[in-house]
Amino acid sequence: MEITSGAISTDYIVIGSGVAGLRAAIELARAGKVLVITKDRATESSTEYAQGGVAVALSDEDEIGFHLKDTIAAGDGLCSEENVRILVTEGPERIRELISWGAQFDREGREGVKLAFTREAAHSKRRILHANGDSTGREIERAMLARVKATDNIKKYDYSITVDIIVNDGQAEGALVWREREKKLTAVYAKAVVLATGGLGQIFQRTTNPEVATGDGFAIAYRAGATLTDMEFVQFHPTSLYVPRAPQFLLSEAMRGEGALLVNVRGERFMPGYHAKAELAPRDVVSRAIVSEMQRTKSEHVYLDLRHLDAGFVRNRFPRIYSTCLKFDIDITEDMIPVSPAAHYMMGGVWTDKDGGTDIPGLYAAGEVACTGVHGANRLASNSLLEGIVFGARAGIAAAAHGLKKPIPRKDAITYKASGAAKDDLPKIRSRLRRLMWGDVGIIRSGESLGRAIDVIDGWREFRDLGPLSRPWLELKNMLTVGELISKAAIARKGSVGAHYRTDYKTRGRGWERHIRFKRD
Repeated sequence: MEITSGAISTDYIVIGSGVAGLRAAIELARAGKVLVITKDRATESSTEYAQGGVAVALSDEDEIGFHLKDTIAAGDGLCSEENVRILVTEGPERIRELISWGAQFDREGREGVKLAFTREAAHSKRRILHANGDSTGREIERAMLARVKATDNIKKYDYSITVDIIVNDGQAEGALVWREREKKLTAVYAKAVVLATGGLGQIFQRTTNPEVATGDGFAIAYRAGATLTDMEFVQFHPTSLYVPRAPQFLLSEAMRGEGALLVNVRGERFMPGYHAKAELAPRDVVSRAIVSEMQRTKSEHVYLDLRHLDAGFVRNRFPRIYSTCLKFDIDITEDMIPVSPAAHYMMGGVWTDKDGGTDIPGLYAAGEVACTGVHGANRLASNSLLEGIVFGARAGIAAAAHGLKKPIPRKDAITYKASGAAKDDLPKIRSRLRRLMWGDVGIIRSGESLGRAIDVIDGWREFRDLGPLSRPWLELKNMLTVGELISKAAIARKGSVGAHYRTDYKTRGRGWERHIRFKRD
């Protein structure tokens, strides 16, 4: 069947309502009307679930140079030093701006006026700002949404999923949007489009990401003809709650920064045997160590132990984690917490320059969907919120400047081919894909497992060629595309670098400095 869209126009489109999208929208609103498109409620994004904090060189003991050095070291040789320098240099100014907008970060001292900082893995200084103990992302989002609501030029399409970017004569001119609740297809035309759709963790069986993180932005950018890079570098968070039938709730890296220890099911502390920094080793090292201990002890988890820390401190420092674990009858001040790794963050994504520009004029990207190169092969903890703020602002400024040079494109209806009938096996294929990616393209990979994944995904091609126009089908279509790209990037990198680890190529390998890039056709 064919579905013909309606057509509307605005000055600028932002796809996604996390920290990067909101910051871009705030900047774009200075230049014209902005439509923020989000496929769920505006607050449902990875930003809301970010616990640990935001890394920024603002403490008395810290310097921008230290933050730069730590970020590049974590990136394992594949960072863009120019963009890392932008991140750490502009970061303090952007955080001060956020505070001026009403963001309430935790403070300390007699009068409670001094910002409180903590330390996380691979950081040489205490530079992690946090809010309400372990609800930093939620507080940043609250402050930004308040700013957005006070801005007349910004409107929202909630519960709307972007089908594709509208590209004419090689330029991005808008987005084709499916409004799920109204069952309505709309072509939205604009001078420029900013992609800020977040991550892709839902393609893995275990993930800390919210249900909306199905890799939509990566897939629609790829279909539009944009370049994707470093797709093999998926970061797995070492510690997510492991309770049968419970959500894979993130247990912040800051817990280990404050002194929590990792022990196996036999009660043995094991991290000192894997890395000199023990529990504060880089995330990829900790994740692989946990997997090794689980295999060695034939268990499905290890434990995070905070029992030696002051109970009052733990409750006050991690109130959200404390209350969530209590729901599953775990008192983190008295009980060890069962944990195992989960997919957490994508370091690669849509290639952008330092201003968020892709290789399609008029299309910009910021946040987790973008690959600015600041994370290299392995993200430094708590740099993601900072990247969203800094590069979200830069993308907004650049998109606004681009828009000043061109008129809004002509409003034309678009005819879209879709299947009229729902496919009953969509949920089944989605589940099988997530288990396949976790088992064969997860923390530990090999040429054999990656080849197997590529073959299986290729066998599901029919599920992304034509389907019922609906959120479940569009999400599966995008997940299959992204799963294939990650698998093919991982099999092409014959070596182990950062978060990418292969048992058949345990060293970096020849040509490890290269970046693997994909472009449609």
